[in-house]
Amino acid sequence: MAKTKPGKKDVDSYTIKGTNKIVRAGDCVLMRPIDSDTPPYVARVEKLEADHRNSVKVKVRWYYRPEESMGGRRPFHGVKELFLSDHYDFQSAHTIEGKCIVHSFKNYTKLDNVGTEDYFCRFEYKAATGAFTPDRVAVYCKCEMPYNPDDLMVQCEECKDWFHPSCMGMGIEDAKKLEQFMCSDCSADDDGKGALNSIHVAPSSATKLESKRRKR
Repeated sequence: MAKTKPGKKDVDSYTIKGTNKIVRAGDCVLMRPIDSDTPPYVARVEKLEADHRNSVKVKVRWYYRPEESMGGRRPFHGVKELFLSDHYDFQSAHTIEGKCIVHSFKNYTKLDNVGTEDYFCRFEYKAATGAFTPDRVAVYCKCEMPYNPDDLMVQCEECKDWFHPSCMGMGIEDAKKLEQFMCSDCSADDDGKGALNSIHVAPSSATKLESKRRKR
């Protein structure tokens, strides 16, 4: 644990103003942005400390939304997807608006209902370089895109690959009615499937974006 500065003391928790919600180290929180038109920032609380006036600050590790990253939002990014960055800050605890849950990708896909407080993360992100960990992910369908949990996909009974209904010439409602599905390659008994099974997720742009987060 990082050493506390002179005149400051570690605290175990902080109660969000106007609520009974208690924040502790390890919790994920929504933090008020400077621009009221911007969605709340999402961060993981690493540490809480108070000064001699009991003013509480939190050390946070920021989550980035896809549009905040160098490569921007891509078709396979989910609406609730976040990247855990290597960007740390100290922020005043009064900027915390609420708590949220950042699920693993696997756990998120198992949710029966996605609430407003639910997000997911499958990548770590280096803010200075735009690099992702992992830097490659599996791809599916004929469009060879990674899985977007917001999109309906159907599984081929033969090859076990997953496909977007639109890529198979089907509507969403038609796909929902299917009891079994066989892709065009398997139904034609064609073994000439694409060899690609992963995609590089690093951005093509090397332009560094200035963070919109500022200390308060």
